[in-house]
Amino acid sequence: MQVVYNAEVVLTEFGIPLPARALIDGVWVDGGGRERPVTDPGTGMELAVVRDTTPEGVDAAVVSARRAFDGWSVLSVAQRKATMEQIADVIAANGDALARVETMDTGKPFAQSFSDVKIAERYFRYYGSSAENFFGASIPINRNVQVTTLREPYGVVAHITPWNAPISQLARGVAPSLAVGNSVVVKPSELAPLSSIMFAALVSSVTPPGLINVIPGDGVVTGNALASHPGIDHITFTGSVSTGVLVAQAAAGNIVASNLELGGKSAAIIFADGDLAAAVKAATGALIRNSGQSCSALTRFIVHRSVVAEFSRLLVESVERLSVGYGLDDPDVGPLISENQRTRVFGFIRSAIQQGATLLTGSAELPDRDDLHDGYYALPTVLGAVTEDMSVAYEEVFGPVQSVMVFDTEEEAVRIANGTEYGLVAAVFTSNIAVAGRLGRALQAGQVQINGYIGAGAEIPFGGYKRSGHGREKGFEALYGYTQLKAIVTHIPDRVVS
Repeated sequence: MQVVYNAEVVLTEFGIPLPARALIDGVWVDGGGRERPVTDPGTGMELAVVRDTTPEGVDAAVVSARRAFDGWSVLSVAQRKATMEQIADVIAANGDALARVETMDTGKPFAQSFSDVKIAERYFRYYGSSAENFFGASIPINRNVQVTTLREPYGVVAHITPWNAPISQLARGVAPSLAVGNSVVVKPSELAPLSSIMFAALVSSVTPPGLINVIPGDGVVTGNALASHPGIDHITFTGSVSTGVLVAQAAAGNIVASNLELGGKSAAIIFADGDLAAAVKAATGALIRNSGQSCSALTRFIVHRSVVAEFSRLLVESVERLSVGYGLDDPDVGPLISENQRTRVFGFIRSAIQQGATLLTGSAELPDRDDLHDGYYALPTVLGAVTEDMSVAYEEVFGPVQSVMVFDTEEEAVRIANGTEYGLVAAVFTSNIAVAGRLGRALQAGQVQINGYIGAGAEIPFGGYKRSGHGREKGFEALYGYTQLKAIVTHIPDRVVS
C-alpha cells in the first residue's frame, strides 16, 4: 500500500488556504475557531488541518446567504437551471480529484467515491431540470372564488451533513434547495470535511457570492450555532438520532421546518421462493458500501427456516471473496471512519457471540495483516442464529456486520422486521406477488424494495418512519420539502359595479 495522493497539495492546487477554512460570501474566511486535524482512516495519518468556524463566523455565513437569497430567488427557473448545470459541469471536470480527496477523507474505496461524485453531479442536473416542471395548483371553489397555490422558497437553508458520504449528501440537499430558490449554509462533519470544502472552492467560480457557504466545525459549537441561528429558515440534518433530537429542538425554538434523516436498521425478508442469489448480492453490497457505514444498508436478513442454511452458505462464500484494503488501492471494502467506530463495531460482534449468535465469517479482532494495522480496518462479518433480543438485532451497528435471523410464518417475519425503533429501508425477496404486495404495505419503512436493492440515484424519494426521521430527500418530493405553500384566494364579482 502506498499513499499516492496528498490532500494538502490538492487543496492548495484548488486555491484553498491552509489550514482549510470557511467559504463565506465567496471568499475564504478564517473561521476563528480551533485548528482540527483531519485523519486518513486508512493510514491513521494526518491529512490536513481545518479551522473550525465560531458562532460569529456562522452569523456571517447566514447574513451572506440572506443577501444572496434576495437575488437568487427572483431569477427565472431557466436562469437557476443554467447555474446548476454549470455546477454539475464543474463537478464532472474535477471528478477524479474530488473522488481522491473523498477517499482519503472517509476511507471508502476510490470507485465508490467516484460513483458518489457522479451522483453529486446528477443531483444538480436532475433538480435543475425538475424545477422547470414544478407547479402550483388551481383549486375549484365556485364561480366567484378563484384559488391558486404557489410553492415558494423558505429562504436560507442550513445543511448539516454526515461523514459517510460527504459529497453526495451535500449535493442531495443543496441541489433541490437551490433549484426552488433558496440559498444555503453547509456544515460538513468534522471527521470528513475536505471534499465539501473542495466543492465550495470549485463552485465559487460559477455561483453568486453567498449562495453556497461552507463552514467547517464540530457539532457542539459550529453545528449548534447554525441550527439555532434565528436567520435560518429551514434545517436539514443527516446523522445520529441523539443529535437529530437536538437539531429538531433547535428548529422548534425558532419555529422553522426541518428534514431529519437519522438511523436505520434495515431488514430484508427472504421467503422460501425468493431469489437467494439476488438476496446475497444485496447483502454483500451492504457490506461493501462505505464498509457498512450507511443508514440505509440492509443489515438484518430474516430468512425462512427452510432456506436459511443455503442462504447463509452462499452469503459466507460471497463475503469471503471480498478484498479489504486502502481506499486508493480500490479494494471492495475500506476502513471504518475512526478507532472509536471500530471499537463500537467489535463490541457488537463480541456481545452477539456472548448472547448466543454464531460467527459464520469475520472477526471482532484486528485483521491479521501488517498493511491493515495502521488504519481502522475491520473484516466483513456475518453472524448466524441472531435473535430479536440481541443488541445487534435492534441497534444500529454502522459497520460491516450482517445478522441472519430465522422465521417460520409471514406474520412472524413482519413482526421481526418492524421490531426496532427505526424505519428507513426494507426489502422483500419472494416470487409470490400477493406476498410482496402485502409486505410492501405492512413493513414500517420509508422505502420498501422488492426482489433487489439499489441505493443510489436521484429519482427515488428517501426518508424514514419512526425514529429514522421525517421529511423526504431525493426524487421530485424533495422540491416540496424545500418550499412552503401559499394559497392566493381571489374573489371575482359576477359583474363590474361602476
